[in-house]
Amino acid sequence: MTDLLEQDISAAPPSPAPAATSKSRHRSEAFARRLRARHAAERRFRLAGAAAVALAALVLVLLLGSIVARGGSAFWETRIRLEVTLDPAEVADRNYTVLLRRALHAQFPQVTDRAGRRVLNELLSSGAPYELEAMVAGDASIIGTTRTVWVRADDEIDQLVKGRYRRDLPESERGLSDAKIAAADTLMAGGALAQGFNTTLFTAGDSREPEQAGIGGAIVGSLLTLLVTMALSVPVGVSAAVYLEEFAPKNRWTDLIEVNINNLAAVPSIIFGLLGLAVFLGFFGMPRSAPLVGGLVMALMTLPVIIIASRVALKSVPPSVREAALGIGASPLQTVLHHVLPLAMPGILTGTIIGMARALGETAPLLMIGMVAFIVDVPHGLTDSATVLPVQIYMWADSPERAFTERTSAAILILLGVLILLNGAAVVLRKLFERRW
Repeated sequence: MTDLLEQDISAAPPSPAPAATSKSRHRSEAFARRLRARHAAERRFRLAGAAAVALAALVLVLLLGSIVARGGSAFWETRIRLEVTLDPAEVADRNYTVLLRRALHAQFPQVTDRAGRRVLNELLSSGAPYELEAMVAGDASIIGTTRTVWVRADDEIDQLVKGRYRRDLPESERGLSDAKIAAADTLMAGGALAQGFNTTLFTAGDSREPEQAGIGGAIVGSLLTLLVTMALSVPVGVSAAVYLEEFAPKNRWTDLIEVNINNLAAVPSIIFGLLGLAVFLGFFGMPRSAPLVGGLVMALMTLPVIIIASRVALKSVPPSVREAALGIGASPLQTVLHHVLPLAMPGILTGTIIGMARALGETAPLLMIGMVAFIVDVPHGLTDSATVLPVQIYMWADSPERAFTERTSAAILILLGVLILLNGAAVVLRKLFERRW
């Protein structure tokens, strides 16, 4: 029996070694085909991702390029040079419009009819007399002398100089008369028409005249609104996050609170505007269109964002920090205030800045509480009537004048710049205070 078994074993072919079998399988055509297919799929996936990024970048460049092309010229304004004789009698009667028109008519001695002089008068901005009045108020010694002054031109002349009107179109289709174009060309040929930096865009409030409209009031209103928002939402949000994460017991009530906080972060912003309209304006009777009310509404909107971001930052602190502090005798409150909270500060700052950036770019809640009002004066307090930058953009976009399209794009560029700065500050602060474990 033993001999038969030995013969059977010796007659059986030797089994291939495992390494040799695996090697032959890896060298098979089927395996190579599958490997090539997998590599091709990976290449296609990379190409699809790169194409998506390139497409997004292209759309962004086209969008920003369109906004810059429309709004870049708004940072420059057109002014007219005039030799104004400050007649003491006219100055005493505050007839600055008469003084400016006399100086302008003197440059066109050939124009003697009323229709022609009316066309010349329309070259000047309606705010030019106030500029001359401010100049006289600043230096009364110039009364009775002849001075060279540069005053703001009308918005149609400004748009003509910037190439917004097509000269090859008929007068009926152009929207600007041939007489005005001829007068502007005469001033330009004589060096009496020039462009300068538009400081009015940053210092003035809103106006019915495009050349006098600015975003100074909207910027101040946005700053006051953000001041109220930050003063309310940051301490309340961080305190709520610390309590929920470090001290609150884990039960059904805290779970319900956490679910509602997460839900509030996804609620449409206009709902907070309706809440502010019903509570702050309707019930408490607070002033309408005021930064105080706008800040309260924005604080309600940004509070869930700050709470969630602060809780995530607190969770990122290693438990060993808490255990070490408690081990050397620190109380739970001392542990949180002296150790956990400082280490979580980068994430808290990031969430706070992102929340403020979101509040700065919101429009719908503020429309509901009346901050869409026409505000000419720059606000000086929390209860003064004001508007904010996004609402100002919304109002200008609805204006029919050609020059307001230019100013709308310029205001969008300024708002985008502020948002980029805020998000950049969040990144810098996070990198500056971040601790790696």
